[in-house]
Amino acid sequence: MSGDQRERDDPLLTSGDVARRLGVATATISAWVRQGRLTPAVTTMGGRYRFRWSEVQEQLRAAREDD
Repeated sequence: MSGDQRERDDPLLTSGDVARRLGVATATISAWVRQGRLTPAVTTMGGRYRFRWSEVQEQLRAAREDD
């Protein structure tokens, strides 16, 4: 899949977007990043995280398997 196609199919999401999809607080997303449970696709110059939903799902699945 080309980069352009991926961006259309799996756009960048904010921490708030990811938190809403998972039913957790935005602070939880930040904590998971600090703990290494989630790795953002991009960190903006302002320190904000951006995620791709497919990567979030994959990372959380791997974290559950490691528990």
